[in-house]
Amino acid sequence: MPARREDVTYFSLRNEILQKKFRPIYLLQGDEPYYIDQLSDLIVNGALGEDERDFNLTICYGMDVDIRNVIATCKQYPAMSQYQVVVLREAQNVGKAQNKQNVSELNTLKFYAERPLLSTILVVCYKGGSCKSTEFLNAMKKAQSGVVLTSSKVRDYQMPQVVKDYCMSLKLNIDDKSVRMLCDSIGVDISRMFGEIDKLKLLVGASGRITPALIEENIGISKDYNNFELEDALIARDQAKAYRIIDYYKKNPKSNPVVVTISMIYGFFSNVLLLRTARDKTDAGLMAQCGTRSMFRIKKFKEAARTYSTRGCVNIISYLRDCDVQSKGQGSRQDPYDLLFDLIYKILHS
Repeated sequence: MPARREDVTYFSLRNEILQKKFRPIYLLQGDEPYYIDQLSDLIVNGALGEDERDFNLTICYGMDVDIRNVIATCKQYPAMSQYQVVVLREAQNVGKAQNKQNVSELNTLKFYAERPLLSTILVVCYKGGSCKSTEFLNAMKKAQSGVVLTSSKVRDYQMPQVVKDYCMSLKLNIDDKSVRMLCDSIGVDISRMFGEIDKLKLLVGASGRITPALIEENIGISKDYNNFELEDALIARDQAKAYRIIDYYKKNPKSNPVVVTISMIYGFFSNVLLLRTARDKTDAGLMAQCGTRSMFRIKKFKEAARTYSTRGCVNIISYLRDCDVQSKGQGSRQDPYDLLFDLIYKILHS
């Protein structure tokens, strides 16, 4: 059965579409354009073969479209195909060319949403926010004629789970170290992240497992010199290992920007401080407090909490703030990586 509206995610909707379980109407909205573009392309490619698109695919753009014409097109029957697909791109611009209100124009779609043609798939792509056309939305909900996906921008702390979810959707296994290597190197660039994972999928072989060695060999991220390993060195107060990693960063600055490392360390010790001061010390309470669903991460925070005191964590966060400002040229002309060396010394002696 298709996912209920309240349970809809990019991955659940993607799986539906890959199984050719199509809805009459899709409203794809939000601030993350990658999900919107990928799903609209999947719908077109899944519902129509190449030889069916000439007569059964209509693509229009919000700036110059007349919604009444969109409805008229949707009410047509497909030609020698099970479906016709109508894609309304840049729906946030509907009515702007005629100085009309976007909301009232899109509300006109309610008349189609009340009784959609089951052989038509209408895809409304609304980027940069949420659709405010309540009459259209209410008609979809009442008639159960469509699905709404809101794609929000992914934040740093959410990326590890996004990577795991995407790997799961591809039936790939990935360990926490590999997840952190990818996240530390690529950041929140969803398009690049999924592209790299797609590339790794072709290389995993029968094991279906993404490993640090595979990432190092094919993406160019060192399995021994990365922020994940630096984290472990700080937890163990392993000064030699920490300095080796920073020295590697200094020699490979393009792949290891100082700002990313400072941000990682700041996030880590902020969570260690939260863990030390949390009232609810249960695993579930700590995961909620630290904003993670990973028990592996909680175990790391616990290890660090046994090594660093509450006062030590507060001091470390202060050192990180100073280093961040100085690394951007404010109040210091020191090389940013030399500042990192100084920072690591202060952390290890806190």
